[in-house]
Amino acid sequence: MARDILKTLKAEHDALRKLFKEMEGTTDRAVKTRQELLEKIEANLLPHAKWEEEVFYPEFADRADRDGLKTHAEAVQEHRAVELVVLPDLKSNEPDTPQFAGSAKVLGELIDHHAKEEETTMFDMARKLFSAEELAGLDQQYEDWKESPEGNAAVAHAGTKSELKAAFESLMR
Repeated sequence: MARDILKTLKAEHDALRKLFKEMEGTTDRAVKTRQELLEKIEANLLPHAKWEEEVFYPEFADRADRDGLKTHAEAVQEHRAVELVVLPDLKSNEPDTPQFAGSAKVLGELIDHHAKEEETTMFDMARKLFSAEELAGLDQQYEDWKESPEGNAAVAHAGTKSELKAAFESLMR
């Protein structure tokens, strides 16, 4: 199968959907399982989101028409909502509480909505804006970025920012 960044990103969306479905099936007593699932969600989500923000979205915006730029703006705002509000709020709750379960559900629903929008709108547009060779090149670039110091730094920074916001939320309660 030929490399294709859009297929890779969709596969990662599917992996996140699966993790959120597992989280939805937990009870308040499943503290360890919830913590492990949250760690897996972040490990999948952060590299994906940071690379989209730093590489894919700017490349897309450079080629997009007005409708594409609107789609781009929506995607950026959804990323901001997750990073600045929903994920820190989830992390500020104890895993054995209904608040944690509710926040996890909202995060899962927001990510599912975002992924569907990307897959049905942005990715369809991208297939017209990028050649197969460019999509393959972006896929290779993404793989390399995830292993690079730059990629690791971007993910670590996002994780630290999320932790700090969660700590602040906990203090404000």
